[in-house]
Amino acid sequence: MTTASISRRALLAGSTLFAAWTIAGRPVLAQQVDTDDFKDMKPGQYTWHPERSPEGPVAIIVSIPDQRVFVYRNGIRIAVSTCSTGKPGHDTPTGVFSILQKDKDHHSDEYNDAPMPNMNRLTWSGVALHAGELPGYPDSHGCVRLPLAFSALLFTITQIGTVVIIANAASDPVDVDHPGLVLSADADKDIAAQADKLKSQGQPSPDDPNAVTVSVLVSSPDKTIEVLRNGDTIAKGPATISNPDQPLGSHVFILEKTADGQMKWCAIAHGETGQVDTTVIDRVRAEPDVIKAIQDSFHVGLVFVTTDLPSTPDTRTAKNFVVMQQEPDPTQ
Repeated sequence: MTTASISRRALLAGSTLFAAWTIAGRPVLAQQVDTDDFKDMKPGQYTWHPERSPEGPVAIIVSIPDQRVFVYRNGIRIAVSTCSTGKPGHDTPTGVFSILQKDKDHHSDEYNDAPMPNMNRLTWSGVALHAGELPGYPDSHGCVRLPLAFSALLFTITQIGTVVIIANAASDPVDVDHPGLVLSADADKDIAAQADKLKSQGQPSPDDPNAVTVSVLVSSPDKTIEVLRNGDTIAKGPATISNPDQPLGSHVFILEKTADGQMKWCAIAHGETGQVDTTVIDRVRAEPDVIKAIQDSFHVGLVFVTTDLPSTPDTRTAKNFVVMQQEPDPTQ
């Protein structure tokens, strides 16, 4: 099978870099622009301002209606890009994903060895972020296509476990200073002890093969809380939820560290309304063994997810719900 080639032609137009690329002989445009009005961006355009937040956990939001990708680091938006998601019949699944695999020079096993540069895999069944054509509307077979130049920049800051939210509606991140549920009813005292442990801890390098990612999943229908380390369940137990008749909503909380060494949650809501409820994290309590598992694994970048869907393998892999999906690697 012949490997398709990637070529590049770039020219400077005014103060903006415009690049014309081809992937498998098809033109792929990429243009870095300096604007905060993402709604008027043309296909192939993107912004990139990593200096706005030089370090911290990265979170990526893909808005299907807007055909935009938003990149946040430590809760601050550092980039926006145009994209192309799945066309009718090949819809891009929505939900909360974590990056499972990275491959800078990936080629498709399913689509005639087609090049998919700067691939960040979201499912083993074929959904990924990668460079590709951007016609200005959903046109992929389920992946999220990005401008090639932007995908190369994004590849440098993602790592295995980076959170990717694909949604029809999603909020901008909101800071939540009170850690609430993660520890115990005496959260203020416990969080101070954990903060001391994290003062010298930074965000792992994207290239660190030993980086550990921990996620906590709370399902309101099941009333369960589950702790996963690198995708493996290390603790699970009952969750006590105050006002149980009130939905928790679809939220992602990412633990971040401020410049003065304090901890905070960065909250993102997704789903039908995309509205953050900052009280959600205070409504959940866990049993001592689950709390201990969280405390023992506490780290900058820890992810806490709430859902009003059952926490079962079937619902986690359903079309509209992939919460921190860590599928078995079929190559192992």
